[in-house]
Amino acid sequence: MHSVVSCSAPAKEVNSGSLPAGWKSFRSTEGRKYYVNTSTNETTWERPCDSTTTLKTTSHRNSVHGRPSLGATGNVLEHPDGFKRKTSMNNQSPGSTSPARRQTKEQEIKETKITINCVTFPVSTSTPEQQLLKPNEWSYCDYFWADKRDPQGATVPGFEVLLQKQLKGKHMQKEMAEFIRERIKIEEEYAKNLSKLSQSPLAAQEEGTLGDAWAQLKKSLADEAEVHLKFSSKLQSEVEKPLLTFRGDNFKKDMKKYDHHISDLRKQLVSRYAAVEKARRALVDRQKDLEVKTQQLEIKLSNKTEEDIKKARRKSTQAGDDLMRCVDLYNQAQSKWFEEMVTSSLELERLEVERVEMIQQHLRQYTTLRHETDMFNQSTLEPVDQLLQSVDPGKDRELWVREHKTGDQRPVDMDI
Repeated sequence: MHSVVSCSAPAKEVNSGSLPAGWKSFRSTEGRKYYVNTSTNETTWERPCDSTTTLKTTSHRNSVHGRPSLGATGNVLEHPDGFKRKTSMNNQSPGSTSPARRQTKEQEIKETKITINCVTFPVSTSTPEQQLLKPNEWSYCDYFWADKRDPQGATVPGFEVLLQKQLKGKHMQKEMAEFIRERIKIEEEYAKNLSKLSQSPLAAQEEGTLGDAWAQLKKSLADEAEVHLKFSSKLQSEVEKPLLTFRGDNFKKDMKKYDHHISDLRKQLVSRYAAVEKARRALVDRQKDLEVKTQQLEIKLSNKTEEDIKKARRKSTQAGDDLMRCVDLYNQAQSKWFEEMVTSSLELERLEVERVEMIQQHLRQYTTLRHETDMFNQSTLEPVDQLLQSVDPGKDRELWVREHKTGDQRPVDMDI
């Protein structure tokens, strides 16, 4: 592997002799000869013996891995020593990329991608707008990727918001059943009082045709009591019981399974992100070590041999490979979390539609039974009927999503 030259003073071209094609030799101000490949801008202190360069070796290794080598900022490296370098042929010495250029590269990455709570998102100002997975449907799978803060300041994942919606729906369903139970009690008490009143001996001594009319009036109370008893019985079997038993005790356990599954995938993503950050810091440290050793050798401030430089270069390259591997694992973990988020959120969406439609069905049954029981009260129930006819799970979801959504940007792969 060739050493990379780094000096600041102008260099003089010297007779290249019998160098391989594309190579020229120069002499530094200290009098030391070095070599430059005019095609690839590679620089080295060692005389090249043939056209096979370090760059080719590096390129072959990268093609095996399927991606380029990495720099400290996640940029592509042109040389295996871990620093991106360029050499001008206008009688100038080769040198490392300036800090300002590296900062510019880092800034470019930061402007297109941002990682929040270990999830990587595109920056909307620098990337084309993402198409929704289910346009115009206000689907759960499009609006709950980011986290939010609860009133106590704790971080709540978007998927947790969806789970809370499911649990709240289960509780609302239970309260509706309790409401119908109270309505049944009122009907039963009313029927009992009507039946009792129909047996009253008051005015029983009335005679003649008026007495017959009075007796029929009392009998009608008993008939009315029977109607209300039947109404309360049907309410119990056709409205209260379905509301109470729909998705029994196992529902909360099922929601916990969803919670644990998504949480485990999120924890794995956090772990992978931590590994990426550790590998990135390690690469920076290896590159700094290589640069320091190279500079010490060039200005003869240390007895470090070129073998030490080669060793440091190998460690830097290995650190770059480690970072590539960690980023790959992170992206794989995020992809799996992404897929499960979509699948699970769509299932929760289906469950919510099912719940709303079930309640709609049984509340409409309530109004039907009520109409059958007392046609005189129909006018008071017409508004209820109209509102029940207008129940729309899709519209309900849109209104709820608008109020509770946590973010519509989907995750993307992290840049190397």
